[in-house]
Amino acid sequence: MIQAIIGVLCAVGLFFILVDVYKIPYYKTSKAVESLSKKQKEKRSALDIWLSGIAEWLSRHLRLNEFKRAFLEADLKTAQMDISPEMFKANAIVKASLIGILAIPVAFVFPLLVPVVLFLAVFLYRMEIRSVSKRIRVKREKIEYELPRLVSNIEKTFTHNRDVVYMLESYAPNAGPELKHELEITVADMKSGNYEGAITRLESRVGSSMMSDVCRGLIGILRGDDNRMYWATLALKFNDTARQQLRLQAQKVPRKVKRLSMCLLICFMLIYVVVILEQIMSSIGVLFG
Repeated sequence: MIQAIIGVLCAVGLFFILVDVYKIPYYKTSKAVESLSKKQKEKRSALDIWLSGIAEWLSRHLRLNEFKRAFLEADLKTAQMDISPEMFKANAIVKASLIGILAIPVAFVFPLLVPVVLFLAVFLYRMEIRSVSKRIRVKREKIEYELPRLVSNIEKTFTHNRDVVYMLESYAPNAGPELKHELEITVADMKSGNYEGAITRLESRVGSSMMSDVCRGLIGILRGDDNRMYWATLALKFNDTARQQLRLQAQKVPRKVKRLSMCLLICFMLIYVVVILEQIMSSIGVLFG
């Protein structure tokens, strides 16, 4: 017990010494800076705000490979995470290190658990690194879910108006947050530069085969092609895809219902078993009383 207390005190003391040496700001300071930031779109936990000071110091000393940095920067931009690649890596390292530090007191109490704690630290690091690809996948799925409606809107507008900017701009207010954000960027890009280049950048940002089909049709409109049949075929194709997605979601529901029904059945059986056992025990008490 004394060894455990000594280990905890040593770990806490070492942590506060390092925090003081490297001038890591207090939690209140970090929270005040966080509240002043207008670019932050989502609320972060108190732990994330407090650890941001350590991560910021570490990010200044990280050196990433040029290719990996460019690749990660593009992914962070796609995931709408307004941080640098170095800061993202530093956040993952700091969170994993927070778990890894627990290996010090654990070594005094139960040394065999040290590898388990270190494994958890490595696992948390990998989970944090993969969080970007997860956010991109979720965003892509939400955008693909809305594309059938966008294509239907373009198909109807195409008969009387061939202005691509108008098509995207008129649909943006009715779109979800993810697709609306991409359409607003694309419209602004088209108004300030090359139209085809803006559509191509939209395709590369989303990284979806369905969006590639939409962008191919939009570029055809810009080039003056009469692709009414293309949009009609694409609308049918996307509607079929949407129905398949709904069918897959509907197929998952019975499994959940079956699990709940089984749990309910077990609860009913337990009630009967308890009543029967209680009656048996009372009968045995009367027989041998």
